[in-house]
Amino acid sequence: MKLKFATLAAGLALGLSGLAAQAGELKFANFTPPFHTINASVIEKLNADVSAATGGALTVRGYHGGELGAGPVEQYVRVVQGAADIAWGLPGYTSSQFGKTMIAELPGAIPVELPGYKALWAAYDDHLAGEFPATVPLALWTSEPNIMIMRDAQIRKPADLAGLKIRVAGATAAEVANALGATPVQMPINQVYNALQTGLIDGVFTGASTLTDFKLDEVADSLILGAPLGRLTFYAVLNEQVYNGLPADQRAALDAASGVPLSESAETAWLATADAAVAAARGDANNVVIDLSDDEIAAFQAAVADVVNGYVKGVGGEAALAAMNGM
Repeated sequence: MKLKFATLAAGLALGLSGLAAQAGELKFANFTPPFHTINASVIEKLNADVSAATGGALTVRGYHGGELGAGPVEQYVRVVQGAADIAWGLPGYTSSQFGKTMIAELPGAIPVELPGYKALWAAYDDHLAGEFPATVPLALWTSEPNIMIMRDAQIRKPADLAGLKIRVAGATAAEVANALGATPVQMPINQVYNALQTGLIDGVFTGASTLTDFKLDEVADSLILGAPLGRLTFYAVLNEQVYNGLPADQRAALDAASGVPLSESAETAWLATADAAVAAARGDANNVVIDLSDDEIAAFQAAVADVVNGYVKGVGGEAALAAMNGM
């Protein structure tokens, strides 16, 4: 009997030592390929900073292309359920959970010159934290301004969108599309390529970074720039229990490497990818790039003027919006 207990104790000790070794690596779920902007700006940066601060005792490893589970929509749940330690995603995919966070997506809600990540963190503690249960947000950021990426359609005024099927990421963009007379179709970004190619949708309201990150340049032929279409929001979250189970020095290293600095890295990278994508599109003779005039932009602004106030009132987000704008 003593031998059996000794053997069991040894087995438990061996198992615990294995778990301790595994705890040194945080699994970061990435539903996109490793060439996507998220990898260098968030996953690799977080790993480099945390690993350096802990002498390699804690690392972050990216699992790309849905290796830890396919589907962009399920990213948050994947972290809460422990399939991944960290994941990134779009609040718009589960809009009802992130009602106030998504205020940042609305046209003109945050001035264009104000970085989205600063606005989100300014509102986080008092207004947004409740929308991120069971997790610790490591980064919150926004995309470049949305543009229209179209196939077989050149848009210069809201009436040109009447009846067209436009892919949107979430509830806020859907309200914008409705206000412009389009028919919103909500779907994850990794389905847009096929939907555009097959004519299931006529276009998409999203950032120009998707032209390269999701190769939409291959299936679209016109870009319309300047309309007030808002922007997208993003998160990277860590399982709260995993965070609390780390040694104090490793939590401190994560704290220092995340938050505003990591969010700034992500947003800066998104903007750079978008600028490069637009430049490439302008140089492609197969594309039509339309820069709306001031008068044309004004017509779109008038069409979406009531969207912000209506949405903010609907989610009780007046104080959150004020915080985002530093008021």
